Parts: sequence; structure tokens; C-alpha cells
Amino acid sequence: MNGPYALREYTVLADGERGVLTGPDGDCAFGCVPSWESPAVFAGLLGGGGDYRVAPADPWRVWGGAYEDGTLIFRRRWVTSGGVVECREALARPAAPDRLVLLRRVRAVRGAAAVRVRLDPRAEFGARPLTGLTCADGVWTGRCGDLHLRFTGAAHASANGGLEAVVELREGAEHDLVLELGTAPDAAPPDPRALWAATEADWRRAVPDCADTAAPADARLAYAVLTGLTAASGGMAAAATTSLPERTGAGRDYDYRYAWIRDQCYAGEAVAAHGARPDLLDAAVAFVAERVLADGDRLAPAYTVHGDPVPAERRLDLPGYPGSDVVVGNHAAGQFQLDALGEALHLFATAAAAGRLTDDAARAARVAVAAVARRWEEPDAGIWETRPALWTHSRLVCVGGLRAAAAAFAAPDERGTWDGLAAAILDRTRRTGARPGGGWRRAPGDDRADAALLVPLVRDAVPPDDPRTAATVRAVRDGLTDEGFVYRYRVGDRPLGDAEGAFMLCGFLLALAEHRAGDTAAARARFERVRSGCGTTGLFTEEYDVAQRQLRANLPQGFVHAFLLQAAARLGPG
Repeated sequence: MNGPYALREYTVLADGERGVLTGPDGDCAFGCVPSWESPAVFAGLLGGGGDYRVAPADPWRVWGGAYEDGTLIFRRRWVTSGGVVECREALARPAAPDRLVLLRRVRAVRGAAAVRVRLDPRAEFGARPLTGLTCADGVWTGRCGDLHLRFTGAAHASANGGLEAVVELREGAEHDLVLELGTAPDAAPPDPRALWAATEADWRRAVPDCADTAAPADARLAYAVLTGLTAASGGMAAAATTSLPERTGAGRDYDYRYAWIRDQCYAGEAVAAHGARPDLLDAAVAFVAERVLADGDRLAPAYTVHGDPVPAERRLDLPGYPGSDVVVGNHAAGQFQLDALGEALHLFATAAAAGRLTDDAARAARVAVAAVARRWEEPDAGIWETRPALWTHSRLVCVGGLRAAAAAFAAPDERGTWDGLAAAILDRTRRTGARPGGGWRRAPGDDRADAALLVPLVRDAVPPDDPRTAATVRAVRDGLTDEGFVYRYRVGDRPLGDAEGAFMLCGFLLALAEHRAGDTAAARARFERVRSGCGTTGLFTEEYDVAQRQLRANLPQGFVHAFLLQAAARLGPG
């Protein structure tokens, strides 16, 4: 097995319930079944076991490929010494909650081809190998830990730990391979052509044209990513992976296979900004409302996509992606993050403006208002999930959420109370959150600029003519940018890029803030620069190493794609 590749080379296949990272060598590098937070059955990316590899037998080859427009169906293509070979791959949609169905269709585009197939999934991050492999009528079945496996398309494979086969193709011929892994055996035999047709149709239904945006193809891919990360429960995984390092050896290796309330709201806001399809907005509203109603002022920052508690953080005994440890679970689930309540209120207000506020969401909004009233004076962990403090961003986001909800759907006897609470929070924050010389500061005693403070600015938490608005945008643009990319905040006296990578969410935020300030030319230039920081396959991670032009941290990061979509929608066609 080859070692891992740079993150920019990986593709993500996702069906809403789970995802699989595939690499340029046709390998399944990481994937969890049956759900996002389940133990991995493909863990090669982290130095564990488990793989499913489909690639030309000819070792003298180079790869390329692209997503089919508006989908997470990927066409991988190799140019070999003897011709061109293609592998079309996707997770089948609509997805079953308990079952992965991975479709691969290999084709000899030019010249005859031999394609090697190696199937060896291993449960529990590689600890439990395949067992009970048998073949009947050309269909392989077996067990992968507690999961049932069925594999079709390799009737003449040999079983040697895993399955190995060579598929011979004449020029122009194609061949289907279907892998199924689920918690129970499925009686219905797979029909590859029907599965492909259903998957194509589902992507057509889910992703709009986006011709009215600043970058239609990228906006469609962002829609597809957000769709692929969102389960039938409404919960959206923040990313498909765990433990991909923000910075080598820095100990910042996190598990993002969970649904963050904040990220879910960002996705709903982005879809609403575009306005073409309500599905993801409805999903976000339903998921967030359910959690607020259940937990009130004990709202956790993150849950599993099914609404369950996130497990405690622990490390696994695996080598990890180079420069990192393998971490599952997330300590942030035990934090108090005040801004999540403000984001929920803003999401509900957005839904109301779109005519999609449900009764549950209206009840949840009132619970959220009461929670803000009780807890806004407490220190919280903030958007960056660090030490507890009176973070300016958290309080301003609540101001914006309260005002938006009051205007959108509060009853007449509630409106004054909600606006009054917003005014009280804003008055206190103006006294504690102002930077010397103008603009907002991170927190009392911390005068640094913070790109997170752009969030309440683009949400109209403060009036556009408030002098702190323009001063904050200037402070971020002048002090937190390098080569057009934007960083979160300065770490001590270290140069930008020395402590961490540029934060991709913040780049699209600055474009939105510049657009809101009326500087459309600057906003478009920023948008174009930041969207260049994607990987080969068009996906974004959380951070970007500007000097090395490398992706950093987990892939794909949902909130980055959400803000790309929102910025593209706000900027409109050029």
C-alpha cells in the first residue's frame, strides 16, 4: 500500500449518511459505516487497515478527474502507457440509513485495459478483518465486524484475506462493481444500472442550476457538498474525516464527523441566500429546533447527525496522518458556546422570511431567547472553542439573532422584550468590546482583531453606519490578510502563517463584508482569490497553507462551502 497523499488530491463521495475519501490511486482511504461517527472500515489515511482499490494494472500512469457537474459523482481517469482508463464512482442515493452502497464503473476509454481490484475493508479502524467470505452465483458475501458485506462484479476474484481480481476490458467496454456494507443483509440483489439512474436523478433534484451566482459551477459543487454531508435526520456532518492536522505536530487534531449547531445554521443561511431549493434550509431548521427544544440553555455545540451526544475525546493507537494523532470524539461537546443560540435565532428568522418557519422552530426560538437572557453575561468558549471569555463575537451574534427574530415573527407583546434584550447586550458589548482606536476587539483584555467579528457585521447585528463596522473590516483586511487569504487572529508576535494556516471561512466572510460595505470590486477580487484555495478536486478544508499551497485539516469542511455559496449568491453574476 502506498502512503497517504497531500490532502488536495483526495475526493469525497457522500450520500448524506456517510462518506468515503478516495485517493488518486483508486483507493478508499477513509470511510465509516453505517454513519458518519461510526468506526472506520477504511482507515488507510490514518495508518490503519481497510481498503477498496480499483486502478489500472499498468503502473506507468498519471491520474486526473473531476466531479460531474452539480454532484458528488466523480469520474477518475488515468492515462497509462497503453491508453486511457476511467472509473466513475459514487455512493448510491437516495441513501439507506443503515447501508453503504458504493458504485464503481470502470471503462476502457482508449485501448484495451486490465483493471486490478482489491477489496479488504476492516472494521474498527482496521482491527477486525473480513470473515466468512463465500461466493454464490458470482456474488461474494461475508462479514466486516458486525457489518454484512456483499460484493458483485468480481465473480472470479480470489480470496486471500480480502478479495483480489483483474477485470479485462476491451476498448469502449465498461464493467460495474457494487460494494454493500450494512447492519443487516439486503435481500434485493443490486441492479447497477438502476442504482446509477436513481443516484443521477437524486443529484439533479437536490442541486439547483446556480446560474445566478458569481461562480455557478463552484456554487453547484458547494450545494452538492452540503447535501452530501446532510443526513435524513437533518443533521449535517461538519466534515467527513477526523484527525487531519491543522498544523504538523501542533496537537490540534480534531474529529469533525459531527453536526455543529453553528455550522448547521451557516448552511441554512447560505441556502436561503441563494433561495432556489429549500431542502437544506428545512433540514437545518428542523435539526436545530429539535436540539434547542430538547436542551434549552444546556444546548451543546455539537451532536451526532442523529441528535445524540458526541462521545468524549480519546486517542487511538494508530500512526495517524503524518504530523497528527488519531482522535475520535470531541471535547467541544461539553462547552458552552453562546453564539450557537444567536445563530439559531438568526436561522429561524431567515426561515420565517422565506415562509418556512415551523411551529417547532417558533417554539424553539422562544426557548433560545430565554436561554440568551439567562446566560449572555457568562463567559463562553466562543466560535474558536478556546478559553472561556466574554467573547465579543458571541454577544454580537446574539444581538443580531434577537433583532432578526423580533422583526420576523415575534408576537407584538414579545417584540419589545426581545429588542430590549438585544439593546442591553449591545450596550454592554460596546463598553467591553471596543478596540482602542476603533473597531471591535476579541474580548475584554484582548485587543486583537478577529475575523469572526465579520459574522455579526454581515448579519446586521450593528447598524451599517456604526463606526466600528468599517474599522473592524479595515483591521481584518490590513492586519489579518496575506496574499489575499485571511487568518483568524494573530497569535502573539508570530507572523501570519507561522502559527496556523489561512482560515478559509474567514476569506469568504471578508468578501461578504466588503460587499456589504459597497466595495463590490474588492469583494469580487477577494472571492476569486479565496476560492482558488481548493484542492485538485474542488474541495475545501478548514485551513490553507498559503506558502506551500496545501490544504490543512479535515475534508471537506462544510462551513467553508456554505460561505462560498453565500458569497457567490450575494455577489451574483459578474
